[in-house]
Amino acid sequence: MARESESGLPVEPVYGPDALDGWDPAEKLGEPGAYPFTRGVYPSMYTGRPWTMRQYAGFGTAVESNARYKQLIANGTMGLSVAFDLPTQMGHDSDAPIASGEVGKVGVAIDSLDDMRVLFDGIPLDKVSTSMTINAPGALLLLLYQLVGEEQGVPADKLTGTIQNDVLKEYIARGTYIFPPKPSLRLIADIFKYCRTEIPKWNTISISGYHMAEAGASPAQEIAFTLADGIEYVRTAVAAGMDVDDFAPRLSFFFVARTTILEEVAKFRAARRIWARVMKEEFGAKNPKSLMLRFHTQTAGVQLTAQQPEVNLVRVAVQGLAAVLGGTQSLHTNSFDEAIALPTDKSARLALRTQQVLAYETDVTATVDPFAGSYVVEKMTDDVEAAALELMGRVEEMGGAVSAIERGFQKGEIERSAYRIAQETDSGERVVVGVNRYTIDVEEPYEPLRVDPAIEAQQAERLARLRQERDQSAVDAALVELKKAAEGTDNVLYPMKTALKARATVGEVCNALREVWGTYVPTDAF
Repeated sequence: MARESESGLPVEPVYGPDALDGWDPAEKLGEPGAYPFTRGVYPSMYTGRPWTMRQYAGFGTAVESNARYKQLIANGTMGLSVAFDLPTQMGHDSDAPIASGEVGKVGVAIDSLDDMRVLFDGIPLDKVSTSMTINAPGALLLLLYQLVGEEQGVPADKLTGTIQNDVLKEYIARGTYIFPPKPSLRLIADIFKYCRTEIPKWNTISISGYHMAEAGASPAQEIAFTLADGIEYVRTAVAAGMDVDDFAPRLSFFFVARTTILEEVAKFRAARRIWARVMKEEFGAKNPKSLMLRFHTQTAGVQLTAQQPEVNLVRVAVQGLAAVLGGTQSLHTNSFDEAIALPTDKSARLALRTQQVLAYETDVTATVDPFAGSYVVEKMTDDVEAAALELMGRVEEMGGAVSAIERGFQKGEIERSAYRIAQETDSGERVVVGVNRYTIDVEEPYEPLRVDPAIEAQQAERLARLRQERDQSAVDAALVELKKAAEGTDNVLYPMKTALKARATVGEVCNALREVWGTYVPTDAF
């Protein structure tokens, strides 16, 4: 009897050659590192070197997060991944009334160049790759990073990393948007242009399906809506006068890895194939790097449980294996205690050790694309691809990703999927070990990491001191120039950098843009 996959597609008990009847390996697979990149974006994949092992971290003050980063680097992390607190993500200073109670809670508080300088103190920016999970204020954090690099004597062309910078998924699934879609897309195009000239090795956007998956999207929905957003960004940049091959090689993606290994592997392979075809056929990209769907993966936080949290160690190992078998370029493995609180030093180290075991104690890095030719995986890849293309077609019929967002299409589809998952879990049809099966009467005590509430007052004091020390006339003049650029067509990143260098705060810069562009208010469809 057939089961259903996470995407609601049939999974047969046995697969044989008939599953791939009429299937052309040359068309569907190709060679690793070659179009359509089903088998991976690089010819050697992990046989030469493993994926980049990132650990997502950031909490409290810049001092505390800096100490955590240094510990992660000492433990073998290859790249940093910065989590920012909600006020920073929403473009508010720590002393703003709206920030009360949220400072430093889910990430590090960054209010100005002073904080960014502390965050990366003693960390050579020419030797570490840094990913920053920041969206609406992505340009600001990138420029602050560049300014810290300049203070370290690191040329901008030596800086490597990624800003998430994917605002469309915020309207769909996450909610940390600031500006309406049109100026948000203009800002993204300005970032593309700025980085091409000023920071050429930087990945200018990480188009994210992860948060949609965490909101309940199925694998097919995750890649469909993510790639549809990617298409919207490419169209925006092309409409702004850029050649597709000038920016497409720096696009990257961000996906989840669930415990359902086979479908996750199929999802990643299908996503690469769809993107390569879109970039080649719709946009006429000539550079092979423009056709590559390079992506970061994070294990599924939504599948972690507060009950029997140690079981999450097993879940994360399985999810990490799915990402590796699917050909990810970098990976963050969640800590087992993240369903309870911010990870402790020990749990963060264990999460990194999980990746190191996968890389150095298993044989999955010995060969490229181990599942290629598998009846079940190839059939599931075709099925996920077909389901994703059907959803992408519906988005196109509505006029593209932004129009579909305004009609609430993606959000509605994801909510229906999330409701189905909740129903199956509540009924016991979907087994969650430790929650609805194999439970225990009394949970063992666990002491979580807690953020000191005094951080909010400390950040307010730092801001007060900054405003007394800086040249306020220089800040005011820079913000005026920023607003002029926002009102016109000049690239806003240049006056923005001047303002930040003069020690304007994140909130002040975002407020200047709010005055010109306004803020986004969800429609009734949401």
